[in-house]
Amino acid sequence: MIAVENLERRVDGRVILKDISLEVRKGEILAIMGMSGCGKTTLLKCLGGLIRPSSGHIFIGEDEITSLSEQELNRVRRKIGMVFQYAALFDSLNVYANVVFGLKRHFKYSEKEMREQAAEKLSLVGMEGTEDLMPSQLSGGMQKRVGLARALATNPDVLLYDEPTSGLDPIMATVIDELIVSMRDRLGVTSVVVSHHIPSIFKIADKVAMLHDRGIAAMGTAEEIRATENPVVRQFVEGRSEGPIEVVRDV
Repeated sequence: MIAVENLERRVDGRVILKDISLEVRKGEILAIMGMSGCGKTTLLKCLGGLIRPSSGHIFIGEDEITSLSEQELNRVRRKIGMVFQYAALFDSLNVYANVVFGLKRHFKYSEKEMREQAAEKLSLVGMEGTEDLMPSQLSGGMQKRVGLARALATNPDVLLYDEPTSGLDPIMATVIDELIVSMRDRLGVTSVVVSHHIPSIFKIADKVAMLHDRGIAAMGTAEEIRATENPVVRQFVEGRSEGPIEVVRDV
């Protein structure tokens, strides 16, 4: 469903990502982990067609998206749902209007059809009956679930999650983890989850990739990554300050 070949992303001459290659099969969950600032979100935005890589190729299904025009890219974007780190709901719109925002922009549904779609997707994430609430009336976890319902509204083949459990308490983080797995099992969507929350990664992921030094330091199944002797991965997974990953300390 997703294939990345030799991707590189440069900004003002500075290399953010280099020689990134990976594959995600249909229905798999790939977790991408790594230190803050290592390029995880940049890679996710490239996969979603929000920014273009400087070189390399990205395939979403049969579409190679790096060479597409903006109009052609919009067609592919309809297959992709994105759940942003802090939900990114529109504060001035109620839950219903947030969920159907993409439907109104890209499809020609009647109001009745949009109401049905919103109700169905909100029910999937345990937020049924909240259509008239405003984002300010929702907890952080509820906002994340509405953000997921919005991403699901267009019935995407691919879901991209940017730090989906960030800022949540352990119980609500588990709820979000379970929803990610449920979307795979119930809808068959292919998912890429950017996270540095190790318990969540090992709980939900079929495959794990670790970004380090602008490239992929390791990739494998969750079990392989958990058991690896790669010193970079071990340091990150164990949360040790000493090791090959340089830690910047404020003096």
